Amino acid sequence: MYLDALEFLEEERDAWAPYEALLELSDEELERAWDAAGPTHGWSGRDLLGHLLFWQGHALDVARELAIGETSPSRERWQAAWDERGDALNDELVVAWRARPLEEIRSLGRAQPGELRGTLTVVPEARWIKDAEMMEFFSGETTEHYETHRPELAALLAAPGR
Repeated sequence: MYLDALEFLEEERDAWAPYEALLELSDEELERAWDAAGPTHGWSGRDLLGHLLFWQGHALDVARELAIGETSPSRERWQAAWDERGDALNDELVVAWRARPLEEIRSLGRAQPGELRGTLTVVPEARWIKDAEMMEFFSGETTEHYETHRPELAALLAAPGR
């Protein structure tokens, strides 16, 4: 549990920072898919960024809703979808993000993390930092999620030919 919002926001910033290296890859490097049996599970850098940015964007939507109200309808909708489809939902999202232009993904990767942190600064702490369920949600969609995908990030950045 965090003592205050600033502590979480600093940790989130530090946890996201290594992923910024993906934004500097060439288009070819970002698009390169890897062996499904390997450390990236067949994902390209684009896939990893899209996956993380989608769920981070979901956290941003929830933060926006909590900034103006006590509940988050979008969190409830996505939780129901996750409960129903689980990892199949992630697979669908990866396919959808593959259709987005790389420059859009890069732009989101540069702007969205700061927007999330900025939005969280206006959410009353009672609605997230001091609410165990919501704090678990925000940690799960950001710092814990980033940590989970560190092996894929490492493999993509250490890829031969880089």
